[in-house]
Amino acid sequence: MSVALFTHPSALAHDTGEGHPECAERIRAVLRALEAPEFGALLREEAPLATVAQLKAAHNPAYIDAILALPQDRVTQIDADTIFSPGTREAALRAAGGACAAVDAVFEGRAEAAFVAMRPPGHHAEHDRAMGFCFFNNAAVAAHHARAKWGIKRVAVVDFDVHHGNGTQDIFEQDKGFFYASSHQSPCYPGTGATSARGVGNVVNVPLPPGSAGAEFRAVWGKRILPALAAFKPELLIISAGFDAHAADPLAQLRLSEADFTWVTQKLLGVADKRCPKRVVSLLEGGYDLTALAASAAAHVRALMRSRVCAL
Repeated sequence: MSVALFTHPSALAHDTGEGHPECAERIRAVLRALEAPEFGALLREEAPLATVAQLKAAHNPAYIDAILALPQDRVTQIDADTIFSPGTREAALRAAGGACAAVDAVFEGRAEAAFVAMRPPGHHAEHDRAMGFCFFNNAAVAAHHARAKWGIKRVAVVDFDVHHGNGTQDIFEQDKGFFYASSHQSPCYPGTGATSARGVGNVVNVPLPPGSAGAEFRAVWGKRILPALAAFKPELLIISAGFDAHAADPLAQLRLSEADFTWVTQKLLGVADKRCPKRVVSLLEGGYDLTALAASAAAHVRALMRSRVCAL
């Protein structure tokens, strides 16, 4: 299966400061893993800059103007976790732009799936608020881009990051043409994602208690999220691929393994094959243990490529 990899060196220039978990080494670790010979068939693409129009389709225009007007000659502390540095503007624009370019790649038929290895991540960015390491909601920007450019009516975003994607839910929850589903640890940052939060019937949240492992994760995806996704009948599937639910990750307490990320990717491809074949875009979100992140991202991309893997 042809898979495109979108990235750009600007992802390394977003400087969050010493000791911050969302650091440039995350991208270096992922890209090193994807240099292995087995990934030689990846179509390697450069993530372009998002346009202001693309950003404003998902975000409050005044919010976008304010972010883009932040000074680029010094560090601005947005909140305790979210830092705008001289390299952040380009990195954030290319993270969102890479997501849009990945959508174009699958609709143009240049790739059957795409993985965007960029930072900062996006799923905590709300309609008019930066938070949780995130400035622009890359998944939501890509979903709106798909609607505007390709005329589709039904876009699904599914999220297996250990943290709830409050930003994606915030942007999607009143629009029946978008679907959002998330499994996430609860209690955990940002404190959202209750089962009762259902939007207009287009949101599925499945909280998992700390200590949950692969069996519990696979059960909720198999019984709740995948059937709801299939029933939505998406024309495009976007994956918020966070790997911080791994047992080694320092920011939460779920206990997944690389095999679980392979499993969920394969199951998502199974739904996509029936509902939106050759239209799958995956975006890197969290993952803060570098070894686990690299191995998990490689497992995910390997599954997107439909490479031969051992029985799970």
